[in-house]
Parts: sequence; structure tokens; C-alpha cells
Amino acid sequence: MYQRIFGQFIDAVCALHDEVEKSRVLNSRPKLSRSPQLHLLPEWALHVPEKFQRKLRISPSVFDALVKRIEDHPIFYNSSNNAQLPVPIQLAIFLNAVGHYGNAATQEDQVEWVGVSVRTVYNCLKRTMVAILQHHDDAIHFDVLDREDQMERERAKQWVEARTCREWRGGFLCIDGTPFNLYQKPGWHGEGFFDKNSNYSLSAQVCMFSFNDDKL
Repeated sequence: MYQRIFGQFIDAVCALHDEVEKSRVLNSRPKLSRSPQLHLLPEWALHVPEKFQRKLRISPSVFDALVKRIEDHPIFYNSSNNAQLPVPIQLAIFLNAVGHYGNAATQEDQVEWVGVSVRTVYNCLKRTMVAILQHHDDAIHFDVLDREDQMERERAKQWVEARTCREWRGGFLCIDGTPFNLYQKPGWHGEGFFDKNSNYSLSAQVCMFSFNDDKL
């Protein structure tokens, strides 16, 4: 009997030793300071809206409208004792992340800007995306019987035509580009092929045209 109890004790000590071995820190590191900038957004929205838009890529009025659209989604509510961040803050984190690319869009950069953990940033991005996608079919459409939708489509076509040409007027719906890297710098206007990724490339674009009301 005593041998069995002693064996269980040894097993418990070995298990505890393994846990210590996996979690010990040989060199302690000081906790990094965080200086969040979220508290500046309300002030920028009132007095410097261009700064607000530079951070979140939308105007303050559009931001408020988005909050009203998604704040009642059940994904922002749970029965946990740890309450989620307010919906406007989660939306701000999401918009700041999707509005940037490269190093500025990493979760580590969001942590420095917001002052929360990487896991919190990840959860905010996931929740906000789910809530926004629920409104996809209501927001992304052009109703042929809705006068406002038709006016919006016409304004979009006029904008495209003004910046390109008449033939591209119907291509206002979707344009996407995929770069194809070149073997070497072209001999003719080579610098014109140098892209933001420091490569010489050609960009292939897919454009969806709408000609149902254009006489081209």
C-alpha cells in the first residue's frame, strides 16, 4: 500500500517537474509599455476628421452608421465573466487592420496601436467580420426598381469615365490586379515596371463590365 502511494507521489513530482521545465523563464524580460491611441479617435472625429479617416479609412459619419448596423449582432455578446470590448472599439480595430497592408497590418502593430493582447485583436477582427458579412446582401446590390440605387450606379460610372475613358465606364463593379514578376528589368521604360514590392512585374486585371444601360 505504501509503495503504491509513494509511486503516485513520485509520478506527481515528475509531472510537476515537467511543467516547470516547459514554462520556466531563464532570463526575465521587462513588460513592454503600451500607449494606445484609441482615445484620440473621438477627438479626431470632431475636430480633425481627416486624421480619423486616415486611421480607419472611412469618415466619422460612416463609422457611426456601421456601429448601429452591427452592434446588436449576437456575436458581440456572451455569458463570460470577461466582458468584450465595446463594439465601436472592435470595429475601429478591424477597420485599421483592413485599411493597411504589409507590416502596418500585422497583429503586432495593432497591439501597439490599441494596447491589448494579440488574442484580443484576433477576436475583434473575427467578430467584426462576421457581423459585417451578415449585411452583405442588403448593402451590396443594385435594385433596378430602386431610384437611389440607380443614381448611385450612375454616379459610380461617371466617376470611372472621368478618370479613365468612355469605354471603361461600365467597369465600375470590380477590378482586381495580380502581379506577375518579370525575369529581369525590361529594356524599354524599365522603371515603369518597378512595383511597391521592389520587383519588376506586369499586373493582370479582371474587370466586370455592366452595359445594360450604356450605348457603347
